[in-house]
Amino acid sequence: MTWIDSWPVYRQLRDSDRFGRGAAAKSRASEDLAPRTKAADKVVKSVCPYCAVGCGQDVYVKDEKVVQIEGDPDSPVSRGRLCPKGSASLQLTTGGAREERVKYRAPFGDQWVDLDLDTAMDMIADRVIAARAAGWQDEVDGTPVRRTLGFASLGGATLDNEENYLIKKLFTALGAVQIENQARI
Repeated sequence: MTWIDSWPVYRQLRDSDRFGRGAAAKSRASEDLAPRTKAADKVVKSVCPYCAVGCGQDVYVKDEKVVQIEGDPDSPVSRGRLCPKGSASLQLTTGGAREERVKYRAPFGDQWVDLDLDTAMDMIADRVIAARAAGWQDEVDGTPVRRTLGFASLGGATLDNEENYLIKKLFTALGAVQIENQARI
């Protein structure tokens, strides 16, 4: 094979593949290529975590690790399409910048330290209890209110109505009155 025979444009003009969509576009390197999804053990249906649209995703898993994320063609919301952020969501699960530890910086501190999850959850629970006690009101102007103004809740746009319902129940049980969400799905 001469160098001219290996040139795709020459093969395109010589053969019947005038638009270069078939054999003319192939090379030795492209013949060996296979999609990342081909080796996956399973496909898990999911929803993109970035906004309130709720685009469907197919998550391809091999050896319990995510290898590819694509739009779900069965999704009535997105019909297999993803925006640039949704298309890049593989980085959210496997990217090198992803933190897999709890990071904590003490008040007025200048260094982050790693905490185990149990310690972090205990710290959060202690602070919720303290904020509830500090902001608790039994009554206002003689009217019983039994509430706290020590904390509030603002649910994110990626939470659905059911998740926001459960969060509302939790914060209401704690006595909070400032509870809002952005549920649109």
